[in-house]
Amino acid sequence: MYRIRTLTKTITDIELIKDINKGNKNSFNILYKRYYRLHMLTCLRYVKHRPEAEDLLQEAYIKIFKDLHQFNPEKGKYVNWSNRVTINVCLQYLRKNNILSNFDNIVDIKGELPAEEPKAIDNLKLKDLTNMIVSLPKGYRTIFNMYVVDGFNHREIAEQLGITENTSKTQLMKAKKALRLKITQTEKSAKGNYAG
Repeated sequence: MYRIRTLTKTITDIELIKDINKGNKNSFNILYKRYYRLHMLTCLRYVKHRPEAEDLLQEAYIKIFKDLHQFNPEKGKYVNWSNRVTINVCLQYLRKNNILSNFDNIVDIKGELPAEEPKAIDNLKLKDLTNMIVSLPKGYRTIFNMYVVDGFNHREIAEQLGITENTSKTQLMKAKKALRLKITQTEKSAKGNYAG
């Protein structure tokens, strides 16, 4: 008989995966619900629009279900493995739709920045910072997410996106510059609201 949880413990990812590999689809549903929010947020970091993110999430879960037998708990946690699968699905989508094909045509950010980091970042809510990241041009956003959030190095980014390591470094620098500019503008706007 299948149990979701007992009074003393919640069923672990490993136990769920063993059940799934034995053919128990209810266990996959539990695993899906457990990490849906995390994986949806991952998709939303790579694409702007929710319907697009939902499609990518569905593709990711099809791949996760199909490849679940390849997951090795000795090499890491399920959550990390499944999130990496989700990221790869997003990157494949971006490559397939030529969204990342021409980094030279990405809009450059104009304007001088202050020498020190703006203090407004300390007052930003996670949602506001996420919205700033999502509003970056696609190339900047993708490389920023891969490097800063998902922990890829420049060599891995270059291999994944078919670009040079220097292009990855340059785009990351431009993404950070764009974010600093947005944060500075937010700080100025906040000061203007309090001054009035």
